[in-house]
Amino acid sequence: MSENIVDVKNMTKQYGRQLALDDVSFGIKKGSIVGLIGPNGAGKSTIMKIMGGLVFPTSGSLKMFGESSEKGLNHSRSRTSFMIETPYAKADMSARENLEKQRRQKGIPDKGRIDEVLKIVKLEDTGKKEVKKFSLGMKQRLGIANALLGKPELMVLDEPINGLDPEGIVEIRELLRNLNKEEKVTIIISSHILSELSQLCTDYIFINHGKITDTLTAEELSQECSEYYHIDTDNNELASSILTKDCGINKLEVLEDGSMRIYEGFDDMRRISKALYEGGVIPIQLARNEVNLEDYYMKKVQADV
Repeated sequence: MSENIVDVKNMTKQYGRQLALDDVSFGIKKGSIVGLIGPNGAGKSTIMKIMGGLVFPTSGSLKMFGESSEKGLNHSRSRTSFMIETPYAKADMSARENLEKQRRQKGIPDKGRIDEVLKIVKLEDTGKKEVKKFSLGMKQRLGIANALLGKPELMVLDEPINGLDPEGIVEIRELLRNLNKEEKVTIIISSHILSELSQLCTDYIFINHGKITDTLTAEELSQECSEYYHIDTDNNELASSILTKDCGINKLEVLEDGSMRIYEGFDDMRRISKALYEGGVIPIQLARNEVNLEDYYMKKVQADV
């Protein structure tokens, strides 16, 4: 039996002449937090809308909770919550009043669930305060509270931290982490703030021009995001030759501007610096850095251009 809670196979979505998704396949494991990463127009929202039943694929298949028929997918969506657009709430009503309205519309019999979700998102003390007086972070948390009313096993979130200040971002990050650990909710999340995803996600799916360009776990990303020395000199072509031939550096990357990254020899930088000087090269920059998720993402995007 598959460990995946979601399986997408060979999915294509065409809008007229525009190919929004091009033969996309991936799986989401139960209990994971998956970052869906790509530039605007890459196909992220299209995937989420297909999962939510808002649009239909041109071809390919979607399976959620082992169900792939129309009836089965509709049942699976009852076990899933979606926050794809800006969370809706009546501005002149309180958090509790908004959730009570949503509880009735969704046919959720447990009135006590409102107190539970307000506590989860830390809005239990807002009382009669109207939503129009909420901060953006509070509104986002109210949207997540609404998504939690039906006790979902899977949450699909499109840019839930977009526009938030640093404090609000941290609040949402910790909230989602707790939902995953304590409530056992599987989460699919897209965001342009990649530094936050790197602190949250267990898995990553990279998409560009409607195609999946890479999938990897947090552990695999950690291996890719290794430390390096950035070297820039007054003669990078000669420096590259010295590093490889005289210093035995094999793990070397030459960037577009001619500067270099070396991924080994960190304990021998004094000898490397000396070799460059003796070879007639003057180092302009010699700095230790680390490849992060943003670097990895930009590399993938540029490789796909």
